[in-house]
Amino acid sequence: MSKKIKINQKLLDFDKEINIPGDKSLSIRWVLFSSLAEGTSKAKNLLLSEDVRAAINAIKKLGIKVKLNKKICKIYGDGIDGYNYKKNITINAQNSGTLGRLLPGLVINTKYPIKIIGDKSLSRRDFKRVSDPLSKFGAKFTLKKGKYLPLTILGSKKLIPIVYKENKGSAQCKSSIIFGGMRTDGTTIIKAKKSRNHTELLSKYLKLPIIVKKIGNFDLIKIKKIKKIKPLNYEIPSDISSAAFFIILTTLMNKSKIIIKNVNINPSRMGVINILKKMGAKINLKNKEIYKGEKKADIFVQSSKSLKAINCPSKFNSSAIDEFLAIFLVAAKAKGISYFKDLAELNEKESPRLKWGAKILNQMGIKTISTNSTIKIFGNPNFKINKKIIIKNYLKDHRVFMTSVIGALAFGGSWTIYDKDSIKSSFPNFLKIISQLRK
Repeated sequence: MSKKIKINQKLLDFDKEINIPGDKSLSIRWVLFSSLAEGTSKAKNLLLSEDVRAAINAIKKLGIKVKLNKKICKIYGDGIDGYNYKKNITINAQNSGTLGRLLPGLVINTKYPIKIIGDKSLSRRDFKRVSDPLSKFGAKFTLKKGKYLPLTILGSKKLIPIVYKENKGSAQCKSSIIFGGMRTDGTTIIKAKKSRNHTELLSKYLKLPIIVKKIGNFDLIKIKKIKKIKPLNYEIPSDISSAAFFIILTTLMNKSKIIIKNVNINPSRMGVINILKKMGAKINLKNKEIYKGEKKADIFVQSSKSLKAINCPSKFNSSAIDEFLAIFLVAAKAKGISYFKDLAELNEKESPRLKWGAKILNQMGIKTISTNSTIKIFGNPNFKINKKIIIKNYLKDHRVFMTSVIGALAFGGSWTIYDKDSIKSSFPNFLKIISQLRK
């Protein structure tokens, strides 16, 4: 089977209704919370991607029973102290930064060393950002070069509560500390720069002793020791990060419409919608409701004939961090020069994404000026591609692949895009949905 795809023609206009798989962040967190619950938790629309399967395999290694099929997943939790810590456990987080960084907080009381490994991409990412705060609880860590996977954690019987300031806006780091605090006598306090809050919302829904107060651009989070977590039956809303590629594709087309059903619209994930609307995209949210603490809605999108450049406010960065590569495609077609700043965190993702954003646009023929944290994009409303483009050697970053596909379908040209299996980490049926738009 070929590991690459070729796209040699633009996509024709469409008018479709589609369903996107379950939210990746919520799917992984459901697995982890359910593994600590007392009783059987059930999930529908669980994302069956490699990242989520890695989370399921992780809790199995910790002695938790799981039954999984295409329609439903059942996790048989044995309580907050139900993990079976054995000697010589190695857990492979594969490509998942969420799993790799949340796990150490989850197993912070392990009595035997647990080793966490990952793929080539995950192994170049910073794990010191979780080992530093978690070591303050009393756990001991060893990491490659003090920063990278493999990571080995040895827990402590006497975990002590901590006070920590998280100023990177990393939901993964924040959530790892929250899990650590759940196992600790006393009150752990985190002053966290605003980021995704799925862990806090699930904790609130489960009525766990976690309090969140807003203080400017930070959240003050207080966590007390958890005695019991009730089972969590959950129908996972669809992933807005995955939906974003189809929102942006529709925006870039001439006369297209799309409805994306039942999408998670957590405010901490709405940066892509807010940015695109400021650029002139036609996006409406309908059938809004709150489901077990999370907001969801149907997203209606129409093509926009006049897109305008944006001087993007940094306040949207955290809530759009996984969508910027695709947003850059909109800037390529917008009238004027778009400017994005304070994006150094993009280069801490699966690949150095800010660099890849500039590289993709430059190959397309769009002028950019970039630094390690900023990018200017010189848009052209009449832009078309009439040349060959090759995308490869990008550390199998799923979002680089999907952005390249959207670029090819919207702007034309002859594209060869390698490592199509990269989408298995977050959106396995991405290309299948693309094919539905052709019919």
